[in-house]
Amino acid sequence: MIRSPALDSSDQKAARPAERSRRAATTEAETRQPSGKKRTSGVTSAARAPRTSPGTPDLSVSQVSRHISLRSVPAGRIDYKLLAALGGLLCFGLVMVYSASAPAVPDDPSYWFRRELLWTGLGLVTLLITMNISYDRWQSISVILMFGALALLLLVLFVGKNINGGQRWLPVGPFTFQPSELAKLAFTMYIADWLSRKGSQVSTFMYGLVPFAILTGVVLILVMLQNDMGTAIIIAGFALAMFITAGANLLQLFPMLLSGAVTFALVTFSTPFRLARLAAFRDPLNCAASASYQVCQGLIALGSGGFTGRGLGESRQKAGYLPNPWTDSIFAVIGEELGFLGCLVLISLIVFLTYRAFRAGRRAPQMYGALLATGVACWIATQALLNIGSVVALIPFTGVPLPFVSFGGSSLVTTMAAVGILLNVSRYSTQPSFSERSDHADTYLRRRDRRTHLPGSGRR
Repeated sequence: MIRSPALDSSDQKAARPAERSRRAATTEAETRQPSGKKRTSGVTSAARAPRTSPGTPDLSVSQVSRHISLRSVPAGRIDYKLLAALGGLLCFGLVMVYSASAPAVPDDPSYWFRRELLWTGLGLVTLLITMNISYDRWQSISVILMFGALALLLLVLFVGKNINGGQRWLPVGPFTFQPSELAKLAFTMYIADWLSRKGSQVSTFMYGLVPFAILTGVVLILVMLQNDMGTAIIIAGFALAMFITAGANLLQLFPMLLSGAVTFALVTFSTPFRLARLAAFRDPLNCAASASYQVCQGLIALGSGGFTGRGLGESRQKAGYLPNPWTDSIFAVIGEELGFLGCLVLISLIVFLTYRAFRAGRRAPQMYGALLATGVACWIATQALLNIGSVVALIPFTGVPLPFVSFGGSSLVTTMAAVGILLNVSRYSTQPSFSERSDHADTYLRRRDRRTHLPGSGRR
């Protein structure tokens, strides 16, 4: 900046001693111009003073920083750790599906593996699509998706295919599709949108708890009519977690939870095959009973695997003893072939993926993104817990696949679509404001100060 010597001298004469010392410590470009004088260069004034158009309100620094902090800025990077965990689970699943299903078709050992490979490819395509669509766009069509899922849940009750006592599948050419899997994803999007729009009304009884119970109850009834209690428990689990995350009144939840537990108990005791599964849970080692046969064979497989396992492909229980070894009971085959170490690696991958999902939700800039990520994380965690808990006889047996590992086309594709949305949520973050940065710096300095000034005994 070019200044006249006369202006400099007048500044020095008019300035107070404190002001003179402050200007001496700062650079010449940051020196304040005296009132009533014109600058000889407009570059510095343009850099120092914000340009405002006529009619634009004058925003303070705190208001600007608050506005910046509320904006969601795409970082342009996905969560590569979450993506790595997903890749590990998919590779783990492909290898174990091939190993578990090879004896099922002796003339074509890779029959089920090829089908799983096809579903995995379709799931990857779905993942690429959803991870490149801004997650807030799903909010605008969540109602349409929810009505479509409800229509499919009704349709499967009339024209669905009955397999093993459950009418859950719709035939689509040579394949079958399970509408309840799509309902998980659609209901996650819809309930996240509904809760984020409710705001503080979520904690009220008439505008929060009652509508939530009705919405969730309709979906659960349609799923239960298909004899699919496992999926109903998963939906109820992640919906409840999202409701609590949105700010539900915990005291109001107890009557709803009590009524839900009573309803599930009545359904269980009024259905013969569910009563048989409950009896098998009480006596899981009774291999002579048909209801506990699958659980018993799974425990034998896990026990014979030991710490390191028999070796990949060396399972004996999969050769006609263990029912559905590549779907519901694949965890038992993993325990027999890879032992405790293999099971530990698998569980660690699932836990790490769930953690990254919660982390993406915690850092989401909007309530909708936070609730969406929370719902998907609880969905994956609850489904994995039900599958593993059933195989090790911690809970009564429920026929749900192990996420990303068990064979299952519709389950794999919809879950990977949900992970794609998670990856998109992870690309957005809240830009910290200036005051937040200073608060974090002050906190850090205070912590360092506390660590430095220790008592005398601590220093010794």
